[in-house]
Amino acid sequence: MYDVIVIGAGPAGLQAALSLGRMHRSTLLLDSGEYRNGPVAHMHNVIGNDGTPPADFRAKARAQLGAYADVRVRDVAVERIEGEVDDFTVALADGTSERARRIVLATGVADDLPAVPGLDALWGRRAFTCPFCDGHEFSDASIGILGASDRTAHLIGMLAPIVGEITVFGVGEAPDPAVVGQLERASVRVHPVPVERVEDDGVQVVVRTADGDIAVAGLFVAAGSIRQRAPFAEQLGLQVLPSGAIEIDEFGRTSVPGVSAAGDLAHRATLPGVVASVVMAAAAGQMAAAVLVQELAAEH
Repeated sequence: MYDVIVIGAGPAGLQAALSLGRMHRSTLLLDSGEYRNGPVAHMHNVIGNDGTPPADFRAKARAQLGAYADVRVRDVAVERIEGEVDDFTVALADGTSERARRIVLATGVADDLPAVPGLDALWGRRAFTCPFCDGHEFSDASIGILGASDRTAHLIGMLAPIVGEITVFGVGEAPDPAVVGQLERASVRVHPVPVERVEDDGVQVVVRTADGDIAVAGLFVAAGSIRQRAPFAEQLGLQVLPSGAIEIDEFGRTSVPGVSAAGDLAHRATLPGVVASVVMAAAAGQMAAAVLVQELAAEH
C-alpha cells in the first residue's frame, strides 16, 4: 500500500512525485510513455529550460527522482482505477495491480486535430497551437492559421505583434462571411477556399488548396479540440467541466475524496479552460502533492 500513486509522468506527475519523495511519502509514479508534447522538438517559455527537448527534461527529472528511496517509477500504462480514499486499486496493463491511499491524476489531454491531410506529420514541429510556446520562433515570418472562428481572432491578437503576414485558411468548408469580414478588418488575409492538405517541403510549409498553393513558415491551429487522454475521470465519476477538463479546487482536489488532479487535464471552475503550460503543470503537481502530504500527516 503506497501513500500515493501518481499516474502520468509529464511535468505535473514528475513534480508531484518529487515533492512527495522529499517528504518521505511512499510514492509510485506510473509512466505510460505518452505525452502531449511528445512530438515537440523543443519546449519554450520554461525558465531554465527554454529550448530544451521535452525528452531531455523528462530524463533529467527521472534521474533526479532516483535519489529518493521512497519514490518508485514503473513504465507501464494504467487500465483502471477502483476503490475509495485510503484504499484505491490501480490495475495495470501488464496484468498486475497496485494499491494506494491517495491518487494523483496527471495524464494530461490529447489534441484532436482538424482533419487536414499532412497535419499530423507537422504537429509539434511546424504546426502548433500555443503562441507563448512557439510564437517567438516565427518572428517577422509569414504564418498560416487553420480555422476561421472567434478563437482565430483571439489567436491573431496574440500573434500579430510577433509574426509578419498572417493568412487564415478554412478547414472543411469555406470560412463564414461574418468571420471573414471581422478578420479582414484586422488586416488579416483570409483564403477564400478551404485547405486540402499541408506539406513540409524542407524549407517551409506548403498549404495546398483548390485554387493554388501558399507557402508559410509555420502553422497555428485554431480549429480542433482537446480531450482527456485517459478514461479515469469517467471511471471514478469525477466532476467534469464544460471544457472537458476535470474540475478541481484551488488545492488540486477533485470531486472524489482522495483523488487529486494536476496539469492540463484539470482546472478550477472559475477559469474558462485549460492553461497549457509546463511551468503551470509542474506548479499544479507540487500543489497537489503538498496538500496530500498535509492530509496524510493529519491522519496520524
